[in-house]
Amino acid sequence: MNRSTIYLRGSGGFSKSSKPYSYANYPAGQVSPSSVPKNEPFAIYEDQTHQSQALLYRLSGDYNPLHSDPVVARIAGFNRPILHGLCTLGFAIRAIIRSICNGDPTAVRSIFGRFLLHVFPGESLITEMWIEGPKVIYQTKVKERNKAVLSGYVMLKHIPSSL
Repeated sequence: MNRSTIYLRGSGGFSKSSKPYSYANYPAGQVSPSSVPKNEPFAIYEDQTHQSQALLYRLSGDYNPLHSDPVVARIAGFNRPILHGLCTLGFAIRAIIRSICNGDPTAVRSIFGRFLLHVFPGESLITEMWIEGPKVIYQTKVKERNKAVLSGYVMLKHIPSSL
């Protein structure tokens, strides 16, 4: 048996629409785009997603057709399928591991991320990073649209000796 559930925010008419999210009441201690440091980032890492990235990422078990079916993507308000949010987060965390953790993924204690905007497969991702003690604040932007798509922080187990 195969079951599938699709969640399209704002569709269905089952209840009142929720209020738009406001960073004015963002949870204390977390990172919003407005609280990304104003100084120059400690590191910047650019990576390229592939046109087939969402289809490949389906191997993780997320078969939501929003990531593969152009008809479903249009119903959801996109002109083509979008990349999985968790895949975008993976690109950002990999940038931090490569740029700050000397390639050691065990240096990461915890991860927080706030998804801000969609990414289309094939777009370039630029991750900017700021170090504040054991916390790495990051923001990931889509190069082609110059839009922030993800922000958050990573807590490290220890600060790498090379910093």
